[in-house]
Amino acid sequence: MKNLIDNTVEFVKEKLEGAEAGHDWFHIERVWKLSKKIAETEECSQEVVELAALLHDIADPKFHNGDETIALKVSREFLESQNASEEVIEKVLFIIKNISFKNREEAPKDLPIELKIVQDADRIDAIGAIGIGRTFNFGGFKNNPMYDPNVEPKLNMSKEEYKKSNGTTINHFYEKLLLLKDLMNTEKGKEIAGERHDFMLKFLDQFYKEWNVD
Repeated sequence: MKNLIDNTVEFVKEKLEGAEAGHDWFHIERVWKLSKKIAETEECSQEVVELAALLHDIADPKFHNGDETIALKVSREFLESQNASEEVIEKVLFIIKNISFKNREEAPKDLPIELKIVQDADRIDAIGAIGIGRTFNFGGFKNNPMYDPNVEPKLNMSKEEYKKSNGTTINHFYEKLLLLKDLMNTEKGKEIAGERHDFMLKFLDQFYKEWNVD
């Protein structure tokens, strides 16, 4: 297992060189570490958890015209080249396919614990101080307005609406980030997410005070 994980780390680092800062190797590394931390509290396949955490954003659809098949293809080819078993490959690909926030309505209801762990880790990295930094970085990357008091958040967007959304960065907190705490699967995930959620609320309070020169 050690060699496979080490090789996957090197593969992902190389593949994501020059990626947008919110979806780069450092994001993957944080999700990997969080996944291992949560996995310590659950009965699961450590190998599947680590591989899925490392490969989950190998080809994020946001940067590939919405194509969700590239990540699955790239991950399968890599894992086959490493002689991973078909069982492990299928489990990792299932997680990659079903992990994202926008796909939550399409995902099967009875999810394996490995997916729950990596999903929690990925969502935790989208909130708190890191989440705030990533959100503003991506908003800048897309040249979205930081905030517009006249533009309301769009709640309950469909998958297609969410993919096409170019709202303000602050609205993204209400459209996604503040919802993540209540979507956690594991007890450890809920614990970590609660603290980061509270930090975002404090940030938003301060943001509005400064915006309104209060």
